[in-house]
Amino acid sequence: MIKSIKIAGFLSLILITFQSVSAQKKESGPIIEKYGAVFQIDNADYEVDIQKTFKAVFDIMNSPEDVDQVNPSIETAARFLNMHAQNGIPLEQLKIALVVHNKASKDVITSDAYKTKFGTNNPNAELIKALMAANADIIFCGQSSASRGFPKEELLDGVQLSLSAMTALIQLQDNNYRLIKF
Repeated sequence: MIKSIKIAGFLSLILITFQSVSAQKKESGPIIEKYGAVFQIDNADYEVDIQKTFKAVFDIMNSPEDVDQVNPSIETAARFLNMHAQNGIPLEQLKIALVVHNKASKDVITSDAYKTKFGTNNPNAELIKALMAANADIIFCGQSSASRGFPKEELLDGVQLSLSAMTALIQLQDNNYRLIKF
């Protein structure tokens, strides 16, 4: 009997915890409206320095196998912008660059080129354009361009071609950008 009460109490606690966590709603914006939804975190112990300029470089090398799916690694950059803006950091203090290479190479080409190769529009095109509108640098690896068959002429307007991803990552980190890789 006591064991049953303890189990019932434990299950009730789990249910209450799940309900409170699931009640939280992720929101996108204010910088990237349709992408990069994040949770609001109240009463954080480690406070955000709203005077700081955050410089981040995202190493984007993987991409979903499903050619109709937005690359979640690229959306991470939108989450970065939105969560900091939602917490009082102005866009002028958020500097980001995405270095794209390897399997993610396909994600920076025009929808026309994407449709020719994969039979559908590039699901990342709108997100990449929104990131560039927020002053993000999108840098594409020249080595991946050549090895994977995505020439400069097929790149979305504004995507920069570099010698290599390695070169771009080193240069950005030398300029105090912090590497975000996940």
